[in-house]
Amino acid sequence: MTLLDRFSLQGRVAIVTGAGKGIGAAIARGFAEAGASVVLAARTASDLEALAMEVNTLGSEALCVPTDVLDFDQLQALVTATMAQFGRVDILVNNAGGFPPRPALQTSAAEFEAALRFNVTTAYELSRLCAPQLAERGDGCILNISSIAGHKPAPCFSAYGTAKGALSLLTRELAQEFAPRVRVNAIAVGSTRTDALNTVLTAEVEKTMVDLTPLGRLAEVEDIAVGALYLCSPAASYVTGDILGINGGLERLNMQMPRAWGGMG
Repeated sequence: MTLLDRFSLQGRVAIVTGAGKGIGAAIARGFAEAGASVVLAARTASDLEALAMEVNTLGSEALCVPTDVLDFDQLQALVTATMAQFGRVDILVNNAGGFPPRPALQTSAAEFEAALRFNVTTAYELSRLCAPQLAERGDGCILNISSIAGHKPAPCFSAYGTAKGALSLLTRELAQEFAPRVRVNAIAVGSTRTDALNTVLTAEVEKTMVDLTPLGRLAEVEDIAVGALYLCSPAASYVTGDILGINGGLERLNMQMPRAWGGMG
């Protein structure tokens, strides 16, 4: 086996949440290019169906399972559908998540808890549901999509940053508990060109973000997908409990937000 062969996912089955667009879609597409069958989970069926057509043109099989990760019955149905179609699960990518930057004084306790549930609890529940199947062959893999905001504090990221920080710690906790049969890693992404970012990405905002990024550009979704392929392939068979930074060298968040009582972050 060559080194490049170790990046192959031939014969493996991967579940990807939030697969309709952006990072999730890029990861699913990359896994299909590497030979995996992919189970596409997101709320919008039309997005999944469009991606499934792309996957099929790559010679891989796609299963679309419209899923709201906040509904735990739907998470169980996702695992059940995967097993019914493929009889195995080798890789789980917990990509669904998010929460907009917002001042703490304008974020209620209920909204704070909602951010935790969306970003952390859903990943925990789906990981728990998939773990027995992932462990069956002794080389399963879980990948959580975290964020640099989870370990680089900044104004207006109290909810999102805390949630992603918790997701990163959950990654390390499960890596210890599920070893050696299931590896668990995460990617701490930086600012990445997605539909979500585009809603706030004016020319001025983009210039500031690029200027504050050591590598001088924003990430493309393919940058994250390449890291995901590494961590979920046999190439990373000796890597678990790791948080891989794909963020252009950021040592602080590159989105300038105001402090509660004046000044910028």
